[in-house]
Amino acid sequence: MQRISTQEILDSDTCPPVEVEASLRDLCRINRWFGGVATTRRLIERVASATGLKHFSVLEVAAGFGEVSKIAGRQLAHKGITLDVTDLDRVRTHLLRGNRAVVADALALPFQDGSFDLVSCSLFAHHLEPDELACFTNEALRVSRCAVLINDLVRHPLHVALVYAGFPLMRSYVSRVDGLASVRRAYVPDEMRQILSSGAETATRVEISRHFLFRMGAIAWKTCECTDIRAS
Repeated sequence: MQRISTQEILDSDTCPPVEVEASLRDLCRINRWFGGVATTRRLIERVASATGLKHFSVLEVAAGFGEVSKIAGRQLAHKGITLDVTDLDRVRTHLLRGNRAVVADALALPFQDGSFDLVSCSLFAHHLEPDELACFTNEALRVSRCAVLINDLVRHPLHVALVYAGFPLMRSYVSRVDGLASVRRAYVPDEMRQILSSGAETATRVEISRHFLFRMGAIAWKTCECTDIRAS
């Protein structure tokens, strides 16, 4: 299945605010039910296992309502792992009031080098073309101390069919249109590995994992300033 890149409605500045909120709430449910939260949780568990760390400052990029990292944090707390999360999105109306949040461009993060232990994103990578994805990863590595975590979809014909089947669960037409566009724009694991391995200049290594219901996790590791990373 060839990758097809088309702009999503939620990326447009003309999307009505009521539809933005409805679509973001759809995404919250999708992430809770269909592997989004679990994927981020497992990526953080992998970093915790490799580093021995139990507390992480996290920058969640393209965070929207920030539910993925919030719920993952609650689940990880039962295992003694705590998160201190800052949300970032390019549009203020995408961010949930009450969360610690910053409005900024993901390709030009307004932070000093090594400001966070981890930089994480969920359902963001497929919005970027390969050169933009490499640029984002390098920028995220710059402001991270340990690693960059990418939680995204896997492009597959069956995944497209599952999106159609899930239309009744989506309250916003934006979610239905963008859901199909997202799967068609998504990368497959080999493409993600190639982009990160060749484009992420400061990554010491890249790990790709497959997760429930066509989810993919990627970790771009950086030499950890806070502790040594044990060999995997």
